[in-house]
Amino acid sequence: MNQSKIIAVAAVVALALAGCGKSNDSGGGNPLDGKGKTLNVLMGANTIYPQQQKQWFTDISNAFKAQTGAEVKFETFASANEELTKIQTSVVSGQGPDIYALGTTFTPTAYATGAFVELQDADWQKVGGKDNFLPATFGISGPDAQHQVGIPFASRPFVMAYNTDLLKAAGIDKPATTWDGLREQAKKLTGGSTYGMAIAYADGYDPWKFIWAMSVQAGNPLVAGKKASLDDPATLKAYQTYLGWLAQDKVVDPASVGWKNAQAIAEFGAGKAAFLPMVSASSKVTLDKSQVAGKYAYAVMPTVPPGQTGLPSGGVGATSILSGDNLVVAKYSKNKDLALAFVKLITSAEQQKSYYKTFGDLPTNAAAAKDLQADPALAAIVDSAGKSAGTPFNGGWSKVQLALLNVVVQSIPDLKAGKVDEGHLKSLVAAAQKDAQSAVNEAK
Repeated sequence: MNQSKIIAVAAVVALALAGCGKSNDSGGGNPLDGKGKTLNVLMGANTIYPQQQKQWFTDISNAFKAQTGAEVKFETFASANEELTKIQTSVVSGQGPDIYALGTTFTPTAYATGAFVELQDADWQKVGGKDNFLPATFGISGPDAQHQVGIPFASRPFVMAYNTDLLKAAGIDKPATTWDGLREQAKKLTGGSTYGMAIAYADGYDPWKFIWAMSVQAGNPLVAGKKASLDDPATLKAYQTYLGWLAQDKVVDPASVGWKNAQAIAEFGAGKAAFLPMVSASSKVTLDKSQVAGKYAYAVMPTVPPGQTGLPSGGVGATSILSGDNLVVAKYSKNKDLALAFVKLITSAEQQKSYYKTFGDLPTNAAAAKDLQADPALAAIVDSAGKSAGTPFNGGWSKVQLALLNVVVQSIPDLKAGKVDEGHLKSLVAAAQKDAQSAVNEAK
């Protein structure tokens, strides 16, 4: 179903909900009396810490039941495609999860449907107050400060991990600040069973972020207003660079064509790669227990696009997308106040600090975040958070990023053969441009 149809159906759903009533846990009686009720929550599956996530589901559910009497039932999605499909089907049917924990880049799509609660002052008070959150984490909660649907839950600025011992042995003082420079360092660090980089080419989330970063650094925002520009030469250059690390430069293990993010982290943790780009603080939990514990550090990723020695005119020196998770509450929910109470619980300082210790995602709660600022190991991550840039707040963006990702997915057979077919790559980019423009045209 296309975006315009989704929006149209969402409008009908919204009107029906407005006519049939309010949340049945608000007004009259105790709004937090959840006995006999079940709150349904959708979150992304944590493929790096699956057992820890399962335990967290149990622990937080027990805590909320003790607080309100309500049960919490969790459902997970494993890819961006699943995430988009769940939003679409729930909007059309007017039923589904009460709360969605969405990647920040999916917030514009959620907002465009009109099917999620636009937060008012009273709503913010029910989650503990807007002042409880770091101001920077609101960057993609809505199109502006007066129209927000996303409540910040986790902050995940991306950085690059590097093996300090390997760089020192190669006479390299620090990671390069340009993508071309990083490639040359990776070549120098590749030899025997060690590779210059660990890249998760088969991951369902990460590949498009490399293309976005190199594109915006070169001055191509990918979407501006009603125009998509995936066919810009800078974006083709980004794909050539990213895919070329394996095909031409040979600085990546050929097995990486089948790697997810967790496998790339494991390879770096085993000391088999010098650089691990596009990781967040969540990798720290694993790396601190790996063979490279005490032998690695984080740095911001390069901010100068391929083929350049400095940031060109119009380029944005973004170190990362404005990344993390936002919580949105469905308008069709009959448990709105319970949903907001659950949000208040999991965004409290205590719970946010606990979540960070378990999963490594940085807190959005201001008090919890302040306690971590003194950790020198997080310096580069905090730096990257301040230099991150938001993806376009466009209702079609979720499909645009899937189009960007699909170019890499469709390039895997060529990568397995150790090549990048230029003609095929250009045709894939042209198809992605067509899909992206269609998504932007249909968006609200």
